[in-house]
Amino acid sequence: MLTEPRSGRLAAWGNALLAGLASPDDAVLAIVGEDAVHRVEGLPGEPAPVGLTLGLGRLRGLGATALRVALPAPGHPLGLSGPPEFNARALEAEEAVVCHGAALGLVPEVYEAGPAGDVHVEVVWHVLPVREAPPADVPSLGEAERELAEALRDATEVLSKLDVAGSGPVAEAAIDAYRARAERGREVLAPGYPPRAVRVLELAQRVGLLVSLAYENGHGGAVSASEMAARGAALRPVERTARRALVAAYNSVVEERERGR
Repeated sequence: MLTEPRSGRLAAWGNALLAGLASPDDAVLAIVGEDAVHRVEGLPGEPAPVGLTLGLGRLRGLGATALRVALPAPGHPLGLSGPPEFNARALEAEEAVVCHGAALGLVPEVYEAGPAGDVHVEVVWHVLPVREAPPADVPSLGEAERELAEALRDATEVLSKLDVAGSGPVAEAAIDAYRARAERGREVLAPGYPPRAVRVLELAQRVGLLVSLAYENGHGGAVSASEMAARGAALRPVERTARRALVAAYNSVVEERERGR
């Protein structure tokens, strides 16, 4: 979780565009990021893939008023509401966007080509029908913030005892890179999001960074089977909590609209 998921960028800047808080050019530029191009395939009435600008316009015309994020994992259909076909595609991609106001969802498929250091990335967003129902297991911003604080405290204590918390030059370099990206504003939500959502997103990304470092550092000092089991048991709920908080942050605009704010 060192960078925003593509579904997060699409939902955040798509919401800003749909709310009239960002121009189409600015929204598309932010969504594409460092990728080469994004296309939308499977839109009703469109026989061929279309560009992202046209695709977002078509979704608005089909009734979409906002976009939600889903970040599912095996055994955890976070942000999904069905049907099974869409859930399966989203689970395979580990992310998806669900339209609010239109029974449609988008799942990214990423294509990479080129040598290391010069990879050309294209993304196709496949549009599929979804079930209009409350998304699974998405907390409020307040719940997500409390859960993150508790998870970070508990995991840090357990991982420190097992000597697997992110440490050393590799971890320090990763943390420095994360901070540099945050300072450049790449980790900030789009216009229209409440400050609390930005705060929750940043905390979730920090927690996700610690989890990623712990996994990437192998077993660290956890050498026995019982210690490795304790390490995994400590990481899994923290990773789930961080994903729940990411979804809560990205979807907060929709939640506020539904409450009439």
